[in-house]
Amino acid sequence: MKKKSILFLIVCLAFLGGQRVMAQSVLVDATIDSLQIFIGEQAKIKLQVTLDADKRAIFPVYPDTLVRGVEVLDVAKPDTQLLNNGQRAVISQTYTITSFDSALYYLPPMEVLVDNKPYYSKALALKVYSVNVPLDPNNPEQYFGPKSVMSAPFAWEDWYITIAAVLLFVPFLLLLIFLVKRIRDNKPIIRKIKVEPKLPPHQIAMQEIERIKSEKIWQKGHPKEYYTELTDALRTYIKERFGFNALEMTSSEIIDKLMENNDKEALADLRILFQTADLVKFAKHNPMMNENDANLINAIDFINETKENEDPNAKPQPTEITIVEKRSLRTKLLLGTGILVLVVVLIGSIIYVVSELYNYFA
Repeated sequence: MKKKSILFLIVCLAFLGGQRVMAQSVLVDATIDSLQIFIGEQAKIKLQVTLDADKRAIFPVYPDTLVRGVEVLDVAKPDTQLLNNGQRAVISQTYTITSFDSALYYLPPMEVLVDNKPYYSKALALKVYSVNVPLDPNNPEQYFGPKSVMSAPFAWEDWYITIAAVLLFVPFLLLLIFLVKRIRDNKPIIRKIKVEPKLPPHQIAMQEIERIKSEKIWQKGHPKEYYTELTDALRTYIKERFGFNALEMTSSEIIDKLMENNDKEALADLRILFQTADLVKFAKHNPMMNENDANLINAIDFINETKENEDPNAKPQPTEITIVEKRSLRTKLLLGTGILVLVVVLIGSIIYVVSELYNYFA
């Protein structure tokens, strides 16, 4: 009985020792899914490590080649499976390889570090065949050599954008020419037609001067435009009031014509206004702020002094149709921006179409 107890104790100790040894063992295995490939084909090597779950494994890293002639295309993320209620783990990692030289390659054992201790897999082999090996093993007499470069078939859907760019080029070009012509002639893009009662010349001139005064163009650094609009308003008033075409006459000719029928002293301030306007427009003169205000007042005084007295019993004038030809500064800026955008679009369309045609016929 005593001998049996001692024997049973020895067996139990051996079993527990074997369990401890098994639990502490590390197994490394490597398999390849294809031992033979053609040049350019791919094969996958599966490296598998079995170890205790509390241990850490470091798989080998290959930057671009496994061995000379065998390239590493991709390394998958490790996959972990737990065994024995989480006490053991199986970690797998897959390497995708290829080769472009026909040969029989020896793939050396792959090293895995487990707690900084190296473990090795078995060695593998890979046979790479060239393309002149028959592709069909059942018909070895058939051989298909390398094919020539084939041109892609023509597809209309690949040219929709190019066709649209060509079709839109002509109307965009015509629109650009139209805008450039309008801005060159200082005319609006769309004429505004007003139907309103005909006003006496002095009222029309005063409305224009009030507009010029409210916009304060001279305060925005545009004295030339300010004096151009102010003198144009006076020229139009003089034409309608005195009956001669002041729009086509120089400043001195207008003054001389007015002096024939008006007081010379009353025209002194108007002469100063026209002289200042000529200096600003033709000599780049930059008048002072008070000088601009004074000339505006001089224009108003001239109109008030020379206007016709209204007859309260006179019948209202018939309505007239007027076409607005003047363009504001804001409209000019928008027009210039539109022209710039059209130029960029047209140049971009030309470059795109030429590049597409070059790539197709090259």
